Amino acid sequence: MAEDAEHTDRARPALDTSVPHSARIWNYLLGGKDNYPVDRAAGDKVLELFPGMVDITRHSRAFIGRVVRYLAGEAGIRQFLDIGTGLPTVDNTHEIAQRVAPECRIVYVDNDPLVLAHAQALLTSTPEGATAYLDADVRDPEHILREATATLDLDRPVGLMLMGILGLVEDYDQARAIVRRLMDALPPGSYLGLNDGADTDPDYVEAIRRHNAASGAVSYTPRSPEQIAGFFEGLELLEPGVVSCPHWRPEALPFGEPPVIAAYGGLARKN
Repeated sequence: MAEDAEHTDRARPALDTSVPHSARIWNYLLGGKDNYPVDRAAGDKVLELFPGMVDITRHSRAFIGRVVRYLAGEAGIRQFLDIGTGLPTVDNTHEIAQRVAPECRIVYVDNDPLVLAHAQALLTSTPEGATAYLDADVRDPEHILREATATLDLDRPVGLMLMGILGLVEDYDQARAIVRRLMDALPPGSYLGLNDGADTDPDYVEAIRRHNAASGAVSYTPRSPEQIAGFFEGLELLEPGVVSCPHWRPEALPFGEPPVIAAYGGLARKN
């Protein structure tokens, strides 16, 4: 196995299986098995109100894969900082990136104890590259940047991944400040890949509202496409801009146009 950055020495939070967690709910909706009855119950309640949630999770996952393939391929990025990675599934960031370029180095960041318990699955790597996992919260960018330097050279371009995570930061100004701080620490030639739930579908918004009220978990805040686009301010947004995730550089489909879902994202370059 390639070298792995040491985990932080901070106290690790206890695993509370009585409260649903966004990473585990997402894992359940993707068809994964790393979740608990409370997570499945929360996911089922969302699906009762909004069956299209399965499409959002799957198309969002596919969007991430296309972004990583572009970055590791056409853009030549060899370092990735993936914040809010969630639980390991198939085709994680390092697997896609290192398939294109085996020397890629990836740091995963999440703050769910179950993700931490499964971190070893994320720490596999090609001999030429490296992977590491940080137990940290997106609201603490200083800590993330400081610890990431054990694996990444922040003087060289980095692909910053913020996929489905900023909706967990309720205050929009705070969420934008987090993005700015992270991108300010990265050199020109770095990229921001980002997607989040959008307020474009009233049924989705209502399902999330009820989930937030009933679950006891950290609330999720869908935002307008314009607000999601605001995270890319000051960066060079690549075509086709901020769009519904299935419409971002879709691969060939045998059954016509991709659907429009309530998740929007894009990719931008720091010049």
